[in-house]
Amino acid sequence: MSKKPMAAGRRVQLHRACSKLGWGSRTQAIDWIRAGKIHVDGQVVTDPLTWVDLDQQRITREDESRVGGVFGTHPSEKRRVSQTPHTLRLVIALHKPAGIVTTRRDERGRKTVYDLLPPGLPWVFPAGRLDADSEGLLILTNDSALAVRLTEPGEHVPKKYQVTIRGTPSAKTLDQLRRGFRLSDGPTRPCEVRVIHSGEQTTVVHMTLTEGRNRQIRRMWHTLGHRVKRLVRIGIGKYQLGNLKPGECRRLTPNDVRQLVS
Repeated sequence: MSKKPMAAGRRVQLHRACSKLGWGSRTQAIDWIRAGKIHVDGQVVTDPLTWVDLDQQRITREDESRVGGVFGTHPSEKRRVSQTPHTLRLVIALHKPAGIVTTRRDERGRKTVYDLLPPGLPWVFPAGRLDADSEGLLILTNDSALAVRLTEPGEHVPKKYQVTIRGTPSAKTLDQLRRGFRLSDGPTRPCEVRVIHSGEQTTVVHMTLTEGRNRQIRRMWHTLGHRVKRLVRIGIGKYQLGNLKPGECRRLTPNDVRQLVS
C-alpha cells in the first residue's frame, strides 16, 4: 500500500482522482487502474492507492483523451491554462433531474449528466455527485482545485437540501440529526435541520450538511426510521439553485464561484 505523502496539498488516492474527474465510480476506477488503463504523467500506474496531485499531475485514461492536473484540460491546452487559468476556467451549474447518473458513461446505458450539457463545451467533470434518484444543483468544472475545495470534507463547504420523507419525525429524531450519530461508516457531523411542512403522510425538511458520503441523507433517515421520497440539492455555499429548471444549466460568473466556496 502506498504511504500518504507528508507534504500538504490537494492530493487524493488515484481511484478517487478518477472518480473526481467524472469518469465513473471508485469501484470502476480500481478495475481500470489494476488493468493498466490509467496513466499519471505518462506512466502506467496499477496501484489504486497511489497518491496523486490533482493540480500538478496529468492523469489520463487509455480510452479517454481527457486530462486531470492543472485544470483538467486536454493536453494541447495545458500550456495556455497554466498561463491564463482564470480566463479558461469553466464552471457550470446543472439542475440534475432524477433518473440521470453523475458519470461519463453508464454500464447500464442510463442517461448521464453529459447528455444534458450543450454541445461544444470544453471537457468538464462533476465536482461531487448526486445519486441517480436525487435531483438539484450539480457543479461541473475543468478546475480541479475548485472541485477539491467543494468536495473534500475538511473544507466544510455547506450543501443545502430539501428533503421529503415519509411520516413525521419526532423531536428526538431531529435532535439526533442535529447532534450527529453513528452510521455504518462512522459518525455523522452535526447538521442543520428545519421542518418546512408536515402533512399526514410526508414531511418536508431543509437540511444543511458539511460532508457528502455516498447516499448519506437517505441512509441517515433510513437509520432513524424514515424513507426519503424526494431529495433535491438547492444550494452549495451561498450559491442557490434558484429558478434553474430540471435539465437546464448555466455558466457561472466569478462572483457565482465565490458564492460557492463562501
